[in-house]
Parts: sequence; C-alpha cells; structure tokens
Amino acid sequence: MKSRQSNLTVREVAPGRILAWLALGWRDLTRAPAASLAHGLAIAGFGAFLAWFAYDRFWLLAGAFSGFLVVAPLVATGLYALSRALERGETADFALLARTWTRWGANRRSDPASYWCLVRFGLLLALAGTGWVLVSAAFVTLAAPLPVDSPLDFVRHVVLSRDSLAFEAWLVLGGALAAPMFASSVISMPLLLDRHVNALDAVLASWRVVLANPGVMALWAGTLMLITLLGFATLLAGLILAIPLLGHASWHAYRDLVDATGLPERIAPEARA
Repeated sequence: MKSRQSNLTVREVAPGRILAWLALGWRDLTRAPAASLAHGLAIAGFGAFLAWFAYDRFWLLAGAFSGFLVVAPLVATGLYALSRALERGETADFALLARTWTRWGANRRSDPASYWCLVRFGLLLALAGTGWVLVSAAFVTLAAPLPVDSPLDFVRHVVLSRDSLAFEAWLVLGGALAAPMFASSVISMPLLLDRHVNALDAVLASWRVVLANPGVMALWAGTLMLITLLGFATLLAGLILAIPLLGHASWHAYRDLVDATGLPERIAPEARA
C-alpha cells in the first residue's frame, strides 16, 4: 500500500489537553458503562489469575505485569471502537464489540493489507510484551543476589538492595523497550481502526506525534503508567475503572493529536439485517 503520510496532519497540543482526554474518557465510560467496564473486569480477572499462577515465581510476575503496559493498546481496541461509535451517535454495546473483532474489515478482499494490519500490529505488540517478560525474568533471576520467589523478595533483594543496582538496571532495561514501543503505538491502534492505513504508516504517524509533542507525550506516558500502577496497587480492583478510562481517553488523544480526515475512512462494521 502506498504511504499516506502526506494526507495526515499532526497537531501540537498543550499539556492541559491530557486532563481533557481523561474527562472525555470518563464521559464515554459513563455513556457505555457495561461494555466499558467489561474490559476492566476481564483485565483485572486475568491479572488475578496471573498473580495466583506466578505468585511464587515473582521473577515471572514482575515481567508479566510490566509487559502489560506494552500490549495495552491492543487490549484497548474495543474501547476505541466504543468511543468512535459514541462520537458518531451510534449504539455502543457488546454487539458492536463483537462486530469490531469479527467483521471490522468488510472490504478485506479489495484491501487485504489494510484488513490484516491491525492483526499484524497486535501480534507485534504481543511479541514485544512476551519478549519483555522473558528478558525481565532472566534479568531478575540472574541479577538478584538471592532467589526472588515473592513480592517481598523482590522488594528486599532487588528494590532495596544496597549491594547492587539491579533495580535501577531493571528500570532502565524496561524503559529502553517501553519508550520505542510507546512511540510506535501511542496513536497507531486507533488510527488503524479508524482509517485505511497500513501498519508501517500508522507507526510512522505515531512517531511524528511524539516528535512534535515530546513533552506532552512524556507526560501522557507517565499519566498512563501512574493510573495503571494505582490499579495494580488496589489489588487489581482499580483496573476495572482504570482500563476503560485510559482506553477511551486514548481515543480522544488520537483525535486531538492528528487530523486524519485526508485518509479514507474505514467503514464501521454494520449489524446484520
């Protein structure tokens, strides 16, 4: 598919827009509460299962939860679809979510590359998240002076260790992966859902946004991380609200940061007659 970068305009925004994105995200959550909160419940439930499964393997648990931040844009795809429908005055419900995941690319025969781009980019994020889990697990296992089998061990032997810089190195390692993945995905998934572009053009557009708004995007990344960490800190219960809030807010960030009206619109999946 020919690059369509010239048909997409990147806007510069003020830091205060972040609060507007969160406010609009909350509005969408309250307008479609059942479908929105279902995403949060699903993620919190998966997190609870993961915590139970890997509680005595914290070297794995730490990587898995931090890896969630990498694949979060894929998880939020349904939330983008809900916000898009609400923006258009359409019904935003579970039926829309089902159609989004199964029939969103109705023109796949005429534009197969565009149809599969969302799947391909989602797989890329999933591979990146899995890679981080493995790298994090290996690093914590090798760098910690004593075995790390529980959250308390991680705090004692990694976070509070005075004999090594394992925790600082773990954060730098995670940041080295998270920064380019954030830059590649900050508006990619909503753009892929909304317009006919391929994955490469979506990633390039996302980088253009970050380069045009470095300070705002750094603050936005910190906001996403802080709210997500608060969700984790409440024994995952806070994720029930945090996930839909951030997903809806990310759609409005996309709408604010780029003008994609010059790109062909991806037709929203229609209900069967």
